[in-house]
Amino acid sequence: MDEIQKRILAEVADLHTVPEGAYNIRANGQTAARNTTANIDIVSKPDGSGIDIHIKPGTKHESVHIPVVLSESGLKETVYNDFYIGADCDVVIVAGCGIDNCGNQDAEHDGIHRFYLGKNARVKYVEKHYGQGDGSGKRILNPVTEAYMDEGSSMEMEMVQIKGVDSTDRKTKANLAAGARLVVRERLMTHGSQTALSSYAVSLNGEGASADVISRSVAKDNSYQKFDSRITGNAPCTGHTECDAIIMDKAKILAIPQLEANDLDAALIHEAAIGKIAGDQIIKLMTLGLTEAEAEEQIINGFLK
Repeated sequence: MDEIQKRILAEVADLHTVPEGAYNIRANGQTAARNTTANIDIVSKPDGSGIDIHIKPGTKHESVHIPVVLSESGLKETVYNDFYIGADCDVVIVAGCGIDNCGNQDAEHDGIHRFYLGKNARVKYVEKHYGQGDGSGKRILNPVTEAYMDEGSSMEMEMVQIKGVDSTDRKTKANLAAGARLVVRERLMTHGSQTALSSYAVSLNGEGASADVISRSVAKDNSYQKFDSRITGNAPCTGHTECDAIIMDKAKILAIPQLEANDLDAALIHEAAIGKIAGDQIIKLMTLGLTEAEAEEQIINGFLK
């Protein structure tokens, strides 16, 4: 991998050296590096459309890294990655995609990740998106995440997109059995004329299932964001979805939190708040010696942590 690809890899996966454990690094449509372990196997799909990751039951304190790097203008790809996580596992999965586009053609990566969690399995999933490059071609990322969660399983998703992506359409779907638990934390910032669409559809199908889906976002300049979250309670369960956004300049934000209760004991809550940065916050920081721009940056950084 060249230096540009290595810098992008550090942004999307915090990788500065070869990671420990299992990994599959994809660069410009090809596998750049792969490693498996005794408990985690990574196999290419026969048709070349992606990979299958098999994690043995009982695997604990291991990790899988599957970052993607694009540095060719005009490259467009769709990749399917399926994760089979055995019962009683406790693992970390780090994904993400970075695009460096210095040309005049669009570069696009569409990644479809499907997770099948066995009973009582625990997964922390981190997905970061990043774009850079001074070309006129767009940097486009359209991730799809699907989670099928067996009884007692839990999944924590950290979805982050802070810089450089011109267009993204994120679709997330989850089906939870009895006692399963899903936590989603989305952090998003758009600027310029960027657009970002996020949709979540969570079905709580078993008794005691729970979901907590929270998005924090900042929209600057002329960018546009849409947050569409739907939680459906089909059993005695608990669900919460929340959108908290800061709007700046001439940006636009649309928040659509939705709830559907199909059981008497489905307890569901939604919240949405969109507003500008309070003037007194900026003034307070300026009295400490910061410029107005520096004060705004400090507030935004704290908000998106």
